[in-house]
Amino acid sequence: MNIWAIICLILAVFFGIISIVFALLKEKGTILISGFNTISKKEREKYDKKKMSIDMRNSLLLWSIILFLGTILGHFASKYCAIIAIIIWLSIFLKDVHIDSEKPFDKYRKP
Repeated sequence: MNIWAIICLILAVFFGIISIVFALLKEKGTILISGFNTISKKEREKYDKKKMSIDMRNSLLLWSIILFLGTILGHFASKYCAIIAIIIWLSIFLKDVHIDSEKPFDKYRKP
C-alpha cells in the first residue's frame, strides 16, 4: 500500500470515528464544534443545536467516504487517486473554514 492510500485511510477512520461521536452525542456534540464552544451559554441558546450537530456529522461522514474511496482507489488503481481524494477533501474542508466566529453559525440561528 502506498503512503497516500495510508494517509487517506488514517484520515477516513479518524473522521468516521468523530462522525459517530457526533451521532451519539446529538445536541451535546455541538460543544465540540470549533468556535461554538467559545460563545457564551446565553448566546448558544439562540442556535439550533440539533441541526448544527446533524450537519457536522454529515460533513464528517462525507469527508470519511471521500477519503475511504481514495484509499481503495489509491491501493488498487493508482496512487494518484489517493492524492486526488486528498485534494478533493482539502477543497471541501477549506470551503467550510471561517475566520469570523459568528458567520458560520448564522444559518443555525433560531427565528
